Amino acid sequence: MAVETAIGTIREVSIEEQMKTAYLDYAMSVITSRALPDVRDGLKPVQRRILYAMHEMGLFSDRPYRKSARIVGEVLGKYHPHGDAAVYDAMVRLAQGFSTRYPLVDGQGNFGSIDGDSAAAMRYTEVRMAGLAEMMLEHIHEDTVDFQDNFDGSLQEPEVLPAGLPILLVNGASGIAVGMATSVPPHNLGEICDALVYVVDRVIRRQRVSLKKLLDIVRGPDFPTGGLVYRYRQRKGEDEPVDTIRKAYATGRGKLLVRAKTHVEKVSRGRHAIVVSEIPYQVHKSSLIQRIADLARNGKVDSIADLRDESDRTGMRLVIELKRTADPSQVLSQLFKGSALQTTFSVNLIALVEGEPRVLNLEKALRQYVQHRRTVITRRGGHELDVAKRREHVLAGLLIALADLDAVIDTIRRSRTARTARGNLQRGFKLTRLQAEAILEMPLRRLAALERRKVAKEHAETRKRIEELVAVLSDVKKILGLIKDDLRVLKEAHADGRRTRIVNRPVSKFTERDLIPDETVLVTLTRRGYIKRERVDGYRSPRRGGPGVNGMATKDGDAIENMLLANTLDRLLLFTEQGRVFSLSTHEIPEGKRGRNGKPLSGLIDTRRGERPITIIAIPPDEDAEERPKTGARQHLIMATKKGMVKRVPRENFVTACSSGLTAVKLDRGDQLGWVKLTRGAEDVVLVTRKGRAIRFSEAEVRPMSRAARGVRGIKLGKGDSVIGMGVSREGSQLLVITEQGYGKRTSLTRYSRQKRYGTGLITARASGISGALAASCLVRPMNQIAVISASGTVTRLEVRSVPARGRSTKGSRLISLKAEDSVASVARIPSERD
Repeated sequence: MAVETAIGTIREVSIEEQMKTAYLDYAMSVITSRALPDVRDGLKPVQRRILYAMHEMGLFSDRPYRKSARIVGEVLGKYHPHGDAAVYDAMVRLAQGFSTRYPLVDGQGNFGSIDGDSAAAMRYTEVRMAGLAEMMLEHIHEDTVDFQDNFDGSLQEPEVLPAGLPILLVNGASGIAVGMATSVPPHNLGEICDALVYVVDRVIRRQRVSLKKLLDIVRGPDFPTGGLVYRYRQRKGEDEPVDTIRKAYATGRGKLLVRAKTHVEKVSRGRHAIVVSEIPYQVHKSSLIQRIADLARNGKVDSIADLRDESDRTGMRLVIELKRTADPSQVLSQLFKGSALQTTFSVNLIALVEGEPRVLNLEKALRQYVQHRRTVITRRGGHELDVAKRREHVLAGLLIALADLDAVIDTIRRSRTARTARGNLQRGFKLTRLQAEAILEMPLRRLAALERRKVAKEHAETRKRIEELVAVLSDVKKILGLIKDDLRVLKEAHADGRRTRIVNRPVSKFTERDLIPDETVLVTLTRRGYIKRERVDGYRSPRRGGPGVNGMATKDGDAIENMLLANTLDRLLLFTEQGRVFSLSTHEIPEGKRGRNGKPLSGLIDTRRGERPITIIAIPPDEDAEERPKTGARQHLIMATKKGMVKRVPRENFVTACSSGLTAVKLDRGDQLGWVKLTRGAEDVVLVTRKGRAIRFSEAEVRPMSRAARGVRGIKLGKGDSVIGMGVSREGSQLLVITEQGYGKRTSLTRYSRQKRYGTGLITARASGISGALAASCLVRPMNQIAVISASGTVTRLEVRSVPARGRSTKGSRLISLKAEDSVASVARIPSERD
């Protein structure tokens, strides 16, 4: 019913229906326009508008910084009809390395801290786009995405970004809408790229995506603040622990237990301190310190003597000093229960799909991104094809004109106006209006013979490009192949190591390992069985040809056999020449200093008389066969002997290895085990001999065997020859060889064609005369470092880039200077995070 009044029309409506309609409109506005990210580019509207505004302002990563207030004003005035605080807060978060796994904004100034400090006012800070952010907007003006009117209809803004970066899973997202919320954890870029490549492969082959395989690739969240995520949770009344990561990724919902990274240090006689080096995601350090102080003050944790924050630019260090009678493990358990040293991260993977909020599992989120990139690349290719066809059409007209140049000039000269000339050209030479316009606008310099050849060449190249674009756009597999290529380039350029460690055991299982300092150490082993661990910064990197430093004070006739970078939490498998394997933990190895003797290995493991260790394999705790469930590609240990025998054994066959030893390989009389490497299923094996031969074959040529098996022949050896090195190749590997007198080189593995097992191999070096025979070899990549070890115990650490790259049939250049009667004993590659 409606009533007319002087003011207007008054309608009687149901308050219930009006509230319902108004509330739903408000709720959908918040859901779609503010709080939830789009599954395609992983951004909320305010984040998208910030990046687009910076792109249009030209604030790229190689340009000068600009005041934050200027960008905020640009976003407010053109795209975002809300308050300046909402825009600036969103921009600050995009610049904070402790909030965002891969920052998209490069900030200069005070952008807050992990202590919870606020950023400085926008008039004091400056910003520009980060390099990764530029990839989000590549080709945005090539019809790759749809545009829409801004809030007042005066400008256009993108509905979504082309998103060359899978931001939703890489940086995660959080937001509270009306009646729902999203909470997506951040992940490691390299793992997400690998998972997307796997999904694309399955789409190409029309095969089902395996969640088990995805979980092998994406091991779990990777928070910017590090910490530990416990994969399993033991519930009361249940025999089997719940795999919380699998549940979260299978359903899109779940709860993950996150703990701070801690270890125990001895501060004085009988007193210990708990050191916190990483804290859970979204926990403020100052609040954490205040909470621990309250627990100590209230008597809930009565064993704390002192609490100090020793954090600096090198990293976080929160020291909780304990009383003399305190049990560190008990105190740590109390702190986990009573403070934010242990938190729960709720996974709620909700994003906008076609404008509607949906709960996604890991596979669906990956597929949505692949579909978006497929659409972007298809539209980009269509745009480029249109431009190329238009250009080809113009060039064809120019060629017609250049072929009958005198007649064209005469036609133009006899025309009264440009409009008349255009019509005469169209009629006389059967040209289109576009071609005729191009001829009239053609500068006189194009009439030169060289310029005419350039036009013909450009026309041919444009036609070829059109054919390529048509072929790509008509083949879905080629488009998906381009997606894979982009992902591989992205991973190679920007992927980094994991920060968050995934612990594959229930949290209730508190072990001694939780109290061990988590740090990288250098484990050094000599031929006579002396072993030690030390800090990795004890070795300098001299210039190529330098004398090196003394790595260990060795006895006469002894030499360093093996150097390995390992974590104190790793489990080590130690192999001997006699074909036996022993197991011990890295933290059990006594700590030593450079230039000092190590400790006899016989005090740690039960070796036999005359048994000589030759190599060590490190098994990280999150890959330990005792804790890790069998989820994914089977790993193997591949072994090689001095007489060229090779053998491949599943890694789980060594789970029972202990300090008393097990048989790893059955050896022929007079043969010795020389090398053991960990493989991941699809690598090539490279064997190198003393007389300069090398063979490369697939590890699939060697069938998996039991521990007690003898193995098969890997290379045919000439008279008096023997194997001096074995390596497992990966993408981009190079073979580095060094002679007894210190001459060395590196050669790309592409120079070594893959052969069948048990061939004679190819020449890899001319090793004779002054350089001596080959002494050692290893597979490296340009970013690696190597340690060259002499028989006297001298260690020289070199950048691989400093080693000359040569062909197969050369001896190389001198790498190190040796004293009289000294010689090279071995060479070891020092791995990095990106290996």
